[in-house]
Amino acid sequence: MRLTINTRERDIVPEPDESLLVTLRDRLFLTGAKQGCDRGECGACTVLLNGEPVYSCLTLTVACDGDHVTTVEGLARGDDLDPLQAAFIAHDAVQCGFCTPGQLMAATALLARNPAPDDAAIVEAMSGNLCRCGTYPKIAQAILTTAAVRREGGA
Repeated sequence: MRLTINTRERDIVPEPDESLLVTLRDRLFLTGAKQGCDRGECGACTVLLNGEPVYSCLTLTVACDGDHVTTVEGLARGDDLDPLQAAFIAHDAVQCGFCTPGQLMAATALLARNPAPDDAAIVEAMSGNLCRCGTYPKIAQAILTTAAVRREGGA
């Protein structure tokens, strides 16, 4: 089967019951998506599948033939961080960092569908991504800052 992962086409022969998370981490060595709960409860494994956030621990790779997957590794362009990644750093929204890749992917999807989210939209969009360090206000501020920069033509 063929997947496009971070704009690169990949031919993969997964096991029938193999999760997308296992494919990404163990076969392709893209370790940004974290293995947290394996039950779709924490959001640490969130990736974008055809632009929509999914829990890669619950998504079977065989169901993704022909699809486009974006992982946190696909956000930066070379050495240049995505503005959202830079905002997470600037607002100290990374703390321990375990949830950060999933948070970034959920926030990326939010900003793609809503370039001017309010607090309620951010809470709703991020509700499936848990942060044990409690940096939710900082994450929200990073998202708001990125949205403002993008609306002003900064990225």
